Amino acid sequence: MALCRLVVAATIVAVCCLTGSAQSPFTFRVVATGLSSPWEVTWGPDGQLWVSERTARRVVRIDPATGAIKPAVTIAESYDPGMAWHEGLLGLALHPDLLKGAGSDYVYVTYTYDADPGPDMARRLKIRRFTYDATSQSLTAPVDVMANLPAGTDHAGGRLVIGPDRKLYLTRGDLGANWLDNYCVPNGAQLLPTAEQVARRDWSTYVGKILRINLDGTIPADNPPLNGVRSHVYSYGHRNPQGLQFGPKGQLYSSEHGPDTDDELNLIEAGGNYGWPYIAGYRDDRGYVYVDWSHPTGAACSSLKFDQFNPPPSVPRVRESDWKGTFTPPMRSFFTVPEGHDIKTSGGRTIAAGGLEVYTSPAIPGWANSILLPGLTMGRVYRIKLSADGRTATGENEELFRAANRYRDLTVSPDGRTIYLATDSAGFGRTVDPTGASVNTFANPGAIVAFSYNAPTRSTSERSGDRPR
Repeated sequence: MALCRLVVAATIVAVCCLTGSAQSPFTFRVVATGLSSPWEVTWGPDGQLWVSERTARRVVRIDPATGAIKPAVTIAESYDPGMAWHEGLLGLALHPDLLKGAGSDYVYVTYTYDADPGPDMARRLKIRRFTYDATSQSLTAPVDVMANLPAGTDHAGGRLVIGPDRKLYLTRGDLGANWLDNYCVPNGAQLLPTAEQVARRDWSTYVGKILRINLDGTIPADNPPLNGVRSHVYSYGHRNPQGLQFGPKGQLYSSEHGPDTDDELNLIEAGGNYGWPYIAGYRDDRGYVYVDWSHPTGAACSSLKFDQFNPPPSVPRVRESDWKGTFTPPMRSFFTVPEGHDIKTSGGRTIAAGGLEVYTSPAIPGWANSILLPGLTMGRVYRIKLSADGRTATGENEELFRAANRYRDLTVSPDGRTIYLATDSAGFGRTVDPTGASVNTFANPGAIVAFSYNAPTRSTSERSGDRPR
């Protein structure tokens, strides 16, 4: 694995990523600060970084050279209670024809809102389309593409992309069902919509899913029929998929949070079942047992006290090998514990995977055909090499850009030389610093930071072909 260290603590510093025999230098720079929980960052056709701020409820454009921040829209309807990590303005997707003179200057966002105008909270999520006005540099003419999608206080997913097929793809988590404050809520990641639900536009089963949606919100005619029903559901059995991106050959990749182990990198197939809540990572009975709090025998769930490690006998337990369903295993799991490992006494290890990017450029030697995956709780970015066909992960994970930051999302400049990362704001969780110590005070909270590759300069002897003596 690579060892990365900060050489000088300053606004611009050299960062060396050592891969054993080769040294690949990067330059670190803080591009912009003062952002309010930036959640998505993507490179726009105008040469600007487009960023969604989860708690500020706005989309901004940031000049990558100067760091100047230009607000494009504030969405007052977006709901965020302040400290919930999973609510507010989330995914952001730019139409492929944006600023190409094709009449499709559209920007799509997804956010949580209160669907009940009364005193009771009715959390929902919607996809909204804006039109970008290049003259005013603002997002105008809002149109709701799809509303009334289920939302909650945990495990929200929320990543939004437009595929090469010009369809919207949206990740939805299990909303924290069967866990912590939501332990009496049945987990719906395996539930599939009925024909009756689809007919009445009841999207309540759209949890723990990846959705595929026409740009006008309707159901694509070629979506996979599941249990004989065609809906927006493209894949299911997901816990909290936070990353979603297409590869150059049309492959769809997703990153997903595990429980105490087994964060996942998945290749998403149409109609695929990814196993949650019965399986976390591989079906190996290591570190995970499904404890179904919401269906106790002989007692009401509300009468029980949640205890992750000591559930009462009335709460059913299902080992991974006991579940006989067919599922698609991950391309890679972070990190599978040894056989017999006791999570209660020895703990687990997760990276809390953020967004992901498929790196295709030849600009950084050896990086082409890789996935870059940031970890929120590990303060680093992982590079995972892909096979030639993009269907399997190969080799060891390479760890990059260690810092006391929660890296939420990333994007790559068109020349492939700069990686831009969005960091969580202070007070939203924890991470580890470069020494491995757990911290909740971050190096660059609420920021966009950049790591730029600078090709090593060869010596005169190397250029001439002479060996150094």
